[in-house]
Amino acid sequence: MAQLTAKTMTEAQRAYEAKRAAKAGMSLDKWLAAKERDAAEEARAREKAAKAADPDRPKGLLRRLLDRAHKPLKP
Repeated sequence: MAQLTAKTMTEAQRAYEAKRAAKAGMSLDKWLAAKERDAAEEARAREKAAKAADPDRPKGLLRRLLDRAHKPLKP
């Protein structure tokens, strides 16, 4: 996600984020910092989940058989 700073946002985006910040009882700067921090945490969590889903163990019997079945026959 692109960093949302007050300098890169349009007036409409700034007004929308200011309204959300006021509703949460925060300043706009504090709100944007919290939003960036949450986005960074989410990205780290996604990386961690992707790493956990890709184990370094050997393939199982069924996976090896399927891989072999997809190879062409030798003449």
